[in-house]
Amino acid sequence: MTNNMLTADVTGKINLVKSIANKTRGPYTPEKYGNVIIPMALIRRFDCILADKNKKISELLALFSKNKQLSDIQIEQAVLKKYGVPFYNKKCVTLEQLVGDSDNINSNFLEFIKSYSPGVQEILKGLKFREEVEFMIKKGILFEVVKAFSEVDFHPKTTSPMAMGYIFEEIIRTYKANAEAGDHYTPREVIELCVELMMGGNIENFKKEGKILRVYDGCCGTGGMLTTLKRKLEDILGDSYSDDKVRLYGQDVNPEAYAICRAEMLMLGEEVKNIREGNTLVDDKFSGEKFDLLITNPPFGVEWKTERSKVLAELKTSNNRFVAGTPRVSDGQLLFLQNLIAKAEEEAKIAIILNGSPLFSGDAGSGESEIRSYVLRNKLLEAIVALPDQMFYNTGIYTYIWVLSKKPDPCRENKVQLINAVDFYIPQKPKSLGNKRKFIDDENRERIVELYKAFDKADPEYSKIFDAEDFGYTKVTIERPLYDDKGEKVIKKGKVETDSSKRDTEQIPLKKDIEEYIKEEVLPFVPDAFADRSKDKIGYEIPFTRYFYKYIPPKKSEDIMKEILRNEKSIEGVLKAVFE
Repeated sequence: MTNNMLTADVTGKINLVKSIANKTRGPYTPEKYGNVIIPMALIRRFDCILADKNKKISELLALFSKNKQLSDIQIEQAVLKKYGVPFYNKKCVTLEQLVGDSDNINSNFLEFIKSYSPGVQEILKGLKFREEVEFMIKKGILFEVVKAFSEVDFHPKTTSPMAMGYIFEEIIRTYKANAEAGDHYTPREVIELCVELMMGGNIENFKKEGKILRVYDGCCGTGGMLTTLKRKLEDILGDSYSDDKVRLYGQDVNPEAYAICRAEMLMLGEEVKNIREGNTLVDDKFSGEKFDLLITNPPFGVEWKTERSKVLAELKTSNNRFVAGTPRVSDGQLLFLQNLIAKAEEEAKIAIILNGSPLFSGDAGSGESEIRSYVLRNKLLEAIVALPDQMFYNTGIYTYIWVLSKKPDPCRENKVQLINAVDFYIPQKPKSLGNKRKFIDDENRERIVELYKAFDKADPEYSKIFDAEDFGYTKVTIERPLYDDKGEKVIKKGKVETDSSKRDTEQIPLKKDIEEYIKEEVLPFVPDAFADRSKDKIGYEIPFTRYFYKYIPPKKSEDIMKEILRNEKSIEGVLKAVFE
């Protein structure tokens, strides 16, 4: 399916679901719509998957009914083995059939949701859906809601897993207040780019016979990153790929996103137990475990004040994930980065999507600077790719993919590559999805990946190579003497007093001799200045935009004058017409 077709299909179905939400108006206020819409969308997806299999499953269940010793879980496994679907409904009917018996819809629907196999039951229980059904029965709106959803086409043949992922994410974003402002669901083309960058180097280790690739996302949301990554690996690994070679693991704090992710894993035949609910920063459900491929898009600019005490407590433990330090409480992105590093196997690859703040926020000695210092000095960072703005559904800001490796590629000689891909996109068609107005098509994705692979031979207009030390600097305090009324230096106890009102600092690159720098850049302007080296601090920042800045000369004065005269003449004509 092309981008245009996918966007139109997703938009149409999202609008249809939103129109159903209005049917709950009255009994439900808008902030409660999600309590019904999210689980009903899940049920309709299950319903569509089972629609053409119900008859055969009913025959199988009839055979199993004679064996009372079989558990529901064993039957679930048998259905998976025989029909490729890891769940079933004992009633073996569809929503359309339930709606056909409108007089008994209330009791029939309650029985219907109760008849799902254990995997689905656990998901619906987590969403507290039975209580919502009983409330809808009480308010007399159940039939209308079920009937409306029975007309939504979520069949796998017409709604791909990718499209379904977009639909679920948009439903959560629209209807759940606890979907944080910093939660930005990741476009699938960006995930595919992340995977190709991670696998862009030597991937022979991942192709080894018998090698199990453990994939982890600490902010897995509805599972889009995990499932897209697995599908992309099938293309990249080719003949060495098999479904049992790749295992998916994820954790998310949002209960609705977690439930949908589990549902997605269930529908795809993945291990549902590997998806866990909880706050990754303070309730690590995979403590001590290691992974081969780690990918995440953490919330941007969301504070971690409520988690601070537990994070600080972990700093004192032997299995501390945040060894490099902690950023300011207003933004926890760099904590999620450290979580990935702590969970990475020795030959693991990492891709994380961050906004611009982790590149440069924080002065020398700050938590952010110390974390950047740790990443760079330990040679973990391979590349950073600047993406176009307006790539995400609910934010238009610029974002960056950081590619890291626990075992640096020797071909890269411990260098850091910066790739400027802000202009590598086509318009999102046929129309934007929220704030998403740009799309990275196959051609542009290939351009970015080729720049990464070419490394030091890549086009320098879009790719630049640096030593880790290039991003480091010494923050040096520059003092000025304090003078008395006669213009003489104030000396106390044999020491020249300093004038704190004239104190300044200089950020001097690590590769630059500090004394030489002061001699060349400071003393010619303030001859009496001197450096207080006891206050030196080492800092690291990555001023990405500065490295790719292009000087655009101003217009010539005569051209500006001509433009002014043209504008004046135009205004004069307008004024004349008005007064006449």
